[in-house]
Amino acid sequence: ARRRPGVKHRAAIIAGVVGVALAALIVLFATSPKDQDPSVSKGSPIVGRLAPSLTGTTVDGQPFDLDKHRGQWVLVNFFATWCPPCVQEHPQLRQFSQDMAGTAQVVSVAAGDTTEKVAAFFRETGGDWPVLAKDTDQASIDFGVIKLPESYLIDPEGKVVRKLTGGISPQELRRLEASISAAQKKANG
Repeated sequence: ARRRPGVKHRAAIIAGVVGVALAALIVLFATSPKDQDPSVSKGSPIVGRLAPSLTGTTVDGQPFDLDKHRGQWVLVNFFATWCPPCVQEHPQLRQFSQDMAGTAQVVSVAAGDTTEKVAAFFRETGGDWPVLAKDTDQASIDFGVIKLPESYLIDPEGKVVRKLTGGISPQELRRLEASISAAQKKANG
């Protein structure tokens, strides 16, 4: 069998490119943080900045203004009743709300859902925190929500300190609680 001229040369170039790409991946994995949860995104443009305005009327008719929660931690959770990962994370949000009562406030923001469905969801699954379900499109845009569920942890000064994508796992819940407790201890001296 006769080979065409340059086949060996092309094969050598391709092998070299593949080798360099593999080496780059190895370096990337070797130098990436081992303890970072992939659901935690620090790449959000609002992380490190003051949280966008979030106001509205809750499903039970109460006014809500995120700014009135300065001085405490707030977990803003964007969700929908038709979103399976949102439904799956709901028990973790209930647990977080119970564990952090008096320290952190959960607020849920329904996206692409009706007030009636959201109210029924909370009646059936529990959760006694503020839930916004009407006219929430601007809040989703302001927070930069890309895919449900997304949650944003806001510190007592009103700054977004973490963005969590996908459903919150029990392990992430424990890390959030530990982070808040550590930050409080540091702030209290």
